[in-house]
Formats: sequence, structure tokens, C-alpha cells
Amino acid sequence: MTVAKGQAGAFVDARRLRSEDYVTETLHQTTGMLGIASRPKVVDFTERAKERKRASARVIAVHVLAALAGIAVLAGLTWLLFFSTVFRLETGAISVTGANEWVSAQTIHAIADKQAGKSLFLVSTNDVANQLKDIPGVSEAKVSRRFPKAMSVEITAQKPAAMLKSGDTLTAVDAEARVLNSVSSKDVDGIPVIEVKDVETSLKNRSVKEALTILGALPESMRQQISKVTAETQDSVTTTLDGGERVIVWGDSSQLKLKMAVVDKIINDPNVIGERHQVDVSAPLKPIIK
Repeated sequence: MTVAKGQAGAFVDARRLRSEDYVTETLHQTTGMLGIASRPKVVDFTERAKERKRASARVIAVHVLAALAGIAVLAGLTWLLFFSTVFRLETGAISVTGANEWVSAQTIHAIADKQAGKSLFLVSTNDVANQLKDIPGVSEAKVSRRFPKAMSVEITAQKPAAMLKSGDTLTAVDAEARVLNSVSSKDVDGIPVIEVKDVETSLKNRSVKEALTILGALPESMRQQISKVTAETQDSVTTTLDGGERVIVWGDSSQLKLKMAVVDKIINDPNVIGERHQVDVSAPLKPIIK
């Protein structure tokens, strides 16, 4: 086949025209590595599009299955940790230590047992401990999980700071002027007594509150010696020891640690206290001995 190539409208010399054999050219283009003619590759775009769609569908299916598997695992783990019986706290698995006659184990259980039936992972030990500290007489509370399904409660229960006596009635109160459990009279030996007209009113009285703060901080050895407590004003709290052998004027509850140190130094040194009976530490840096 002869093909004429040139500019439009130009003179063409047929003798110089180049001949192209399209059959030979096609065979040349389709010849394989061994010189054998191979069939030209025919691209079917419709089939290629279908293949792409099928590949995309497989990828999407794999992703969906992986997501569903992840959700199933997460749901199973959530059920195991929070809703199954594996970690469920039972009432019988809640132990309480540190209770005494003034802060009963029953009172502690009334708060701690509310957590029964929950997963141990859902129990807030801090919340439980804070609720326990609100109980009169509880100065410290520690709550711990015991996996897989138990909880321990350890409290520090104080004796009353004093007994408020109104007529023939004795009411135990702690250093924060909170009423403790009522117990039999034989259990009040060695606990300071403050005589008041009305218990409920006295618990709001500033002078009584100051006296309770002081009494609650005193060492047990001194508390055992107290035979009388007076608090006419908030600045005149006084304790009488051993029936009048020693009288300590504390004033208020400020600088209490310093006041106790001064009192201890004075009354336990015969060369200082001598034959005198009263020690006034309302101004601890200038104690007065009478």
C-alpha cells in the first residue's frame, strides 16, 4: 500500500512516495520473543470494570467482617467485665475490720453492702470510703477490691471524745460534735463527761465544740485521768484531773500540739510543778502555774 504524505495542495511526485505494508508492520508488532507471531492483546474494558467492582466488593466485605468481629469481641468483653457473674460483688464477700462498740460493723455494712450486685469494676472505692468517713467516730476508711469478686473495708474507729450529760442521759459524741451509737453505761468508764442542759443545743455551741476538739486530741493516758470538763466560754476550756490534783486551763483549741507539749513538760517535772496544781496554757509561750 502506498501512502501519500505532504502538505495540502502541494505537488506530489508519485515516484518518491513511500510505500508501507501494514500487514508486515502488524506482524512485526505482534512477534514474540522467539520470533513467533502472537495474537494481539485485545482489552475488554467492560470486563476490566467488572473485575474492579468485584475486587472492591471483596475488600469492603473483608473490612465489614473485621469490624463486626471487633464489635463482637468488644461486646463480649464488656459483658464479661461488667455484667457477668465472674466479677460480681456479693454481700458475703464484703469484709469489715476495725469496728468497735461505738462504730458497729453493722453500720459499716449498711454503706458497703450497697455495692453488692455490681461488677467489681463499677465499684468506686473512693466514694465508698468517703461515705464511711461521714459516720460519726470514723477517722479513717480504706476500701480495696479483692478480685475476682470480693471487697475489704478497713476503718479506724475512735472512742467518743466525751459524753454529754443532760440529767440522767449520757450521749457519746466524737471530736467533730457528731453523735455516736448509744451503748450501755459500763462502756463509758474513762471517757470525759461534759455536763450540758440540752444535748442538741450544746452540739451547736462553740464552747462545747472547742472542748470536744481538745478532748479528742489528748492522749489516752491523760483522758483516763479527767474527772471534770468545763467550757463556760470558747476560750476557757478547762479539764480537772484526778479529782482536782491537776487543773489544766487550755483556753481554746488553737496551737493545741504546742499546748499539750507544754503541759506534758510541766506536770511531769516535779521541779517545775512543785506543790502547785493549776497550769494555764491558754497562752502556751507564757504558761502560768498556780
